[in-house]
Amino acid sequence: MYEYLAGIITEIKPDYIVIDVNGVGYKVYSPTPFAYQEKQRARVYIEQIVRDTGITLFGFQTEEDKGLFLKLLSVSGIGPKSALAIMAAENSNSLAEAIEQGEVKYLTRFPGVGKKTASQIVLDLKGKLGDYVQRVDQLPDQEISPELNDALLALLALGYTKKEVDRITPLLAKEQATTADQYIKKGLALLLKK
Repeated sequence: MYEYLAGIITEIKPDYIVIDVNGVGYKVYSPTPFAYQEKQRARVYIEQIVRDTGITLFGFQTEEDKGLFLKLLSVSGIGPKSALAIMAAENSNSLAEAIEQGEVKYLTRFPGVGKKTASQIVLDLKGKLGDYVQRVDQLPDQEISPELNDALLALLALGYTKKEVDRITPLLAKEQATTADQYIKKGLALLLKK
């Protein structure tokens, strides 16, 4: 029924946010509630799930994350809470890559995912998640170190767009950082300057 809700974040809890839309507060379960800030204006992409026990809203920062959630729901044995827990434990890019590469053992580390469920996820979704795997483009004249690449993927996982990250990549490549954490800090400083 809902595609997204646009309003002010009024409350942030470990597993949900409350978004005020024209005076109505919607409780929205999210894999990344702490990616939002209180009093922030936000657009949250919504999936409404109706069960005999009630109506629940699940929210995501991007349409891609919502799409991945729906893909996980299509797997036999994965319900909304399990899909949300899986997405909360890993960024969408790493999760999609693990599924695409058939890494069953890796998937069993997620809450509520045993070997059988992990195998089912790979069986049902392998080859269908290419759109969710973000690859950081190599710079034409410069090599991107593994640490910088990890930092760029982390910035994408934090909700920055590929366009924003691409804009600062050449600047980060010139930095003398040696760890992904250092690149992330410098990247956040650049992104917050705008």
